[in-house]
Amino acid sequence: MKKIVSAVFALTVVLITSAQPGDTKSLHETARNFMRSGDFDNAIIVLTRALQSDNKNLEMQKDLAMSYYLKRDYEKALAGAEALIEREDADVNCFQIAGNVYKALEEVKDCEKMYKKGLKRFPKSGPLYSEYGELLWSRKDFSAINQWEEGIKTDPGFSGNYYNAALYYFYTKDKTWSIVYGEIFVNMESLGERGAAMKQLLLKGYKEKLFTEADLMKDEENNKNEFSKAFLQTMAKQTSMAAKGLNTEVLTMIRTQFILDWFETNAARFPHKLFDYQRQLITEGMFDSYNQWLFGPVENLAAYDNWTKTHAEEYAQFTGFQKSRVFRMPQGQYYQ
Repeated sequence: MKKIVSAVFALTVVLITSAQPGDTKSLHETARNFMRSGDFDNAIIVLTRALQSDNKNLEMQKDLAMSYYLKRDYEKALAGAEALIEREDADVNCFQIAGNVYKALEEVKDCEKMYKKGLKRFPKSGPLYSEYGELLWSRKDFSAINQWEEGIKTDPGFSGNYYNAALYYFYTKDKTWSIVYGEIFVNMESLGERGAAMKQLLLKGYKEKLFTEADLMKDEENNKNEFSKAFLQTMAKQTSMAAKGLNTEVLTMIRTQFILDWFETNAARFPHKLFDYQRQLITEGMFDSYNQWLFGPVENLAAYDNWTKTHAEEYAQFTGFQKSRVFRMPQGQYYQ
């Protein structure tokens, strides 16, 4: 093992010492290979030498700061990050790197100033709104939701703000936005732990928030949001179907009728990509499969597995269709 390490280090030294100014691209790739393997010391060696030949290379400076961060040498990472955000050609990722470093050092005030600076420069950056909101939320500052909402409004194609906002609204009295934002998020980012967690939250949202009362409009007297009122009024028409409890099959019936009613009364006033997608799935006979995919694994995994086996052809049609497309919310459909 020691011989292998020594050989790798020797090769690194040879590459560095023999490199010409035009070789920085290959050195950068060498450094990134070290980063991918978790060898941050060698990544730092290569990047430091390569930057001597190309000291204004933004991507290499970002990787050097990240290598120090991942190595947990936060002081050097901070020096690199602060240099990055002062550059005229700094991009959003520079501010994200700085945010990670400030958070690791627990420099909350400086981190907040940095996010404000970044958003002044990139006022339509969904990632910066998301991360700034997370910083505020970590301090129990409920104004975090304002950052996530602004991120949804200005950069609707970024998924992180939907995730954070859905979590926030689930723990409030609101009955609409945890469900709407949660389902948008799952369609944008279904894989991984966050997608699985959001599916669970969605099922809870229907069971523990939306249909806990027979009258969905109870305590909604002060709700001034027209979209939310239209959503709840349309869902209220389906409340009788929830009388014997909710499961995936019942939710499919409720949500099918909701879409049919929505497009009769509200679609022209509130165009919405999520509801357009649901209607498309209904029209093409894939809405049952979609709801199984959305709620089945959370409600009863064994029953879900059995359903996919007994409906193999239609489920394969849906999953194939789903893999062939990318769900993104467009600009101009923000109603909060």
